[in-house]
Amino acid sequence: MLSALGVLPWLSMHAGFGVGSAIDAGVYIQIGLTCLVLMLAFYLPANARMMALENNHRKFAMNMYDIAGAYQMAHAADRSGAFSLRSEFDAVKERMAFLRNHPDLQSLEPEILELAAQMSQVSQELAETYGDAKVSRARTFLQQRQEEIEQFQRRIEDAQTIQHELRQWTHDVEIEESIAKSQLKRLRDELFELLPELSAQLQSSPDSQDSGASSVIAMSPPRAAE
Repeated sequence: MLSALGVLPWLSMHAGFGVGSAIDAGVYIQIGLTCLVLMLAFYLPANARMMALENNHRKFAMNMYDIAGAYQMAHAADRSGAFSLRSEFDAVKERMAFLRNHPDLQSLEPEILELAAQMSQVSQELAETYGDAKVSRARTFLQQRQEEIEQFQRRIEDAQTIQHELRQWTHDVEIEESIAKSQLKRLRDELFELLPELSAQLQSSPDSQDSGASSVIAMSPPRAAE
């Protein structure tokens, strides 16, 4: 701006290409550098703010991750019955001592350990409700129920197999019974066809016996007279 107003002289730089005549390129180079500086002046502060926000977010995420990890360790120890003190102050102090002596948490700040200990003390009732012993008993009970269900399912399958065999057996017996009935009906029909002939023979045989008897009776009086 001072060069444009005539306060300061322009940058002087002669440049050429090949065998052509040299030109004074200092003005163009000075204007280009000025535009670059202005662009950087607007870009760098915005980028610095974005980097600061990103660093703060990473630091917050790292702290929350550390707090969550410490809380999980304290809560797991609480579920296993490692803590026995009941008052709030003593319970938090006991948990802080446990977290401070843990080999995986020695590099964390005391504020993070204190916050994790307070969170563990707040969830003490939850740890007692879902303690390792109670969870183990519940799992054992559910496993026994699962075994009973599986055994009952096997019994049902056996009963279904027996039912299928009985149904098949009943079907076979009904088929054999129908075959026997059809054979009996066939024999009965054949017998009924033979009955007229037998009845005719039975009717003819009594007539022949009566004629023989009359002839015998007719011959007997003369023998008595003699």
